[in-house]
Amino acid sequence: MKNKYIFGFAVVALSFSGCTKLDENLNGQVGSAGVSGGNVSSLLGATYSAMIGPYQAPWNWSALQEVTSDEIIVPTRAGDWDDNGAWRALHLHKWAPDNSRISDVFRDLNSISYVATSVLGASPTAAQAAQARFLRAFAQFSILDGWGQVPYRDSGEDVTKPSRVRNAADEIAYLINELTAIIPDLPAGPANVANKNAAKVLLMKVYLNKGAFLNRNAPTFDAADMAKVITLADEITAGGYTLTANYFDNFAPTNDILSKENIFTAQNLGGTAGSDLDGQWKCTTHYNQNPSGYNGFSTLSNFYAKFEASDTRRGGSYAGQTNVSGIRIGFLVGQQLNQNGVALKDRKGNPLAFTPEVSIIERDPNHLEVAGIRVIKYPIDFANSGSNKPDNDWVYFRYADVLLMKAEAQLRTSLAPQALAIVNSIRTVRGASALTSLTLDILLDERGRELYWESFRRQDLIRFGKFLAAWQEKPASEAKYLVFPIPDNQLGNPNLIQNPGY
Repeated sequence: MKNKYIFGFAVVALSFSGCTKLDENLNGQVGSAGVSGGNVSSLLGATYSAMIGPYQAPWNWSALQEVTSDEIIVPTRAGDWDDNGAWRALHLHKWAPDNSRISDVFRDLNSISYVATSVLGASPTAAQAAQARFLRAFAQFSILDGWGQVPYRDSGEDVTKPSRVRNAADEIAYLINELTAIIPDLPAGPANVANKNAAKVLLMKVYLNKGAFLNRNAPTFDAADMAKVITLADEITAGGYTLTANYFDNFAPTNDILSKENIFTAQNLGGTAGSDLDGQWKCTTHYNQNPSGYNGFSTLSNFYAKFEASDTRRGGSYAGQTNVSGIRIGFLVGQQLNQNGVALKDRKGNPLAFTPEVSIIERDPNHLEVAGIRVIKYPIDFANSGSNKPDNDWVYFRYADVLLMKAEAQLRTSLAPQALAIVNSIRTVRGASALTSLTLDILLDERGRELYWESFRRQDLIRFGKFLAAWQEKPASEAKYLVFPIPDNQLGNPNLIQNPGY
């Protein structure tokens, strides 16, 4: 059963979402003035809710991680999806400090820290404080990943003054100390609450990306840090997680019951509370499909080609979805059908057959609506389709990622046979053939196959030294694009310094 605790405070959450409209000098956090112990639970619930928009909506953090990569393209289709070039800029690595997507995400991630810090000034229990500190660390890790510098305030600080800012080295040290300190006070579960293993996964990511965060042009990997990644992975494995036999059950409307590998999720209550998850479908499906979408987000043919035909992660029919709408799960390519098997047409009357061929600007009027392979990662929750509040819990961390991070740490410390065994154990469950050898390039591809459209690709490409390379519909890019610019509207805080090259 889903725990109604998290989203039982929708009104409070909405009031705190207004924090994203505060003066930029506040930059995301508050002190304890005016906060009493009587509303700690509401404040903590609001912190969980504050994570919905930045992380679940496909146009926010997910867009910054995926549209900037070789996994997602948002082609301009005549007047559709132009948006003053904001989407093209992300894929082409041509963004500037006034990019609306970058500005909105920076603001919203800082708002999570804002609300989480307010919990700490309201006399929380040790368990409540640990959860708030984890959610704050989670958001700050994303800010570090994206911008390389992190605004912060401690509880009780004067909110009329500009927030302080930690550089990459200081933020890494802070995250390691903070996560280590709170693990004993976090609950063991469930997955939809900040928990011990979720903190360990985030700590793994800090250690694994440490060298990339400190030197994005030439990441280094310290053996001691890699050993910590391996140790943490083993501790998480002891928690009894296993790979889920049906890959897409991890993302299903009842994934809180079906998944054996989800470690940290955002709880959504179908028809009741949450979520921006419905945008995951609507941003990619065509107007004439069910559910009707906005015909935008697509994947690239070169990425799709990384999958073997037998690989179940590539998709197929899914019970409760295909027989209701005709839409299959995973990658949608070729002629699309309705639930009766009848071929669909686009708005011009042409066959609705999605093509691998796609351009950053589509100009052929007969190709506009079908260009690009579409992706449905989360099975569609038709039971709650009228409410726009699906029941699928949003997945932040999965056990498969833990295993792949362990394999990467092993591969980077001359333990290639052990790493190969881990990767093949995943591929076997997913229906893919066993690999005979493992290199960093192969491992990067495997992370793409396992974690596609889960908001990790940009981070992975930077860590593997591939983010600036040319790929489909994108030329090679400059080193400044390894971090995002501080948005123009945030530079009223004198402690924020614009990143080099912007």
